Amino acid sequence: MLSKIGIEYARRLAQYAKEEICHQDVVIDEETGESITKVVPARLWTSTMRRTRETAKFIERPTIRQTWDNGDTIDWVQMRPVARRNLDDLYAGACDGMTYAEIEEKFPEEFERRQKDRLAYRYPRGESYLDVILRLEPLAHEMERTREPLLIIGHQGILRILYAYFMGLSRAEAPYVQIPLGTVVKLSPHTYGCEEKHVCLMDQCEILRNGENGPIAATPTF
Repeated sequence: MLSKIGIEYARRLAQYAKEEICHQDVVIDEETGESITKVVPARLWTSTMRRTRETAKFIERPTIRQTWDNGDTIDWVQMRPVARRNLDDLYAGACDGMTYAEIEEKFPEEFERRQKDRLAYRYPRGESYLDVILRLEPLAHEMERTREPLLIIGHQGILRILYAYFMGLSRAEAPYVQIPLGTVVKLSPHTYGCEEKHVCLMDQCEILRNGENGPIAATPTF
């Protein structure tokens, strides 16, 4: 289950989704710069793991009438949650559920192997980053084809890989990408790259004051 601070973050994320993802400013006069706020269809993906699904529970899901470019009109459910197994966290096998400190104490050789090569290291009876990259590849291609704004509530390892893919980083760099806690990382792909923006919903001091020492929505709970 989510902690108290995790629930608070989930509430703030729901508000952000409602105000910033499902609504966008559309310029109606290029000379004056006047704009209106327009409701836009938006998507929501989570992993199948409990913590990411709970983080999405406050997000509103109203039905809107949407007309596509070809003239077809449908009833669209905003932010309808879709749980994707591709987004499940890297499986740690025999080390599942353990902290890095516990792994270092109980499996020092495994800990050392991981430190030397995070990309290729595979947990005993578990996965490596390379394994996860392989299962995320078709999902990344699907994301590229998606026209609507897409909110992904995922795990740190998964988000690192997707971030590296869209920002043009190498596979070797992916395990070391920093995904800040309490923050929405907004990526806007365009012809020549990808624009990045960080939206802080909960600062680090607030997280630490509440005794959190791990990711809010990045550690799987089965």
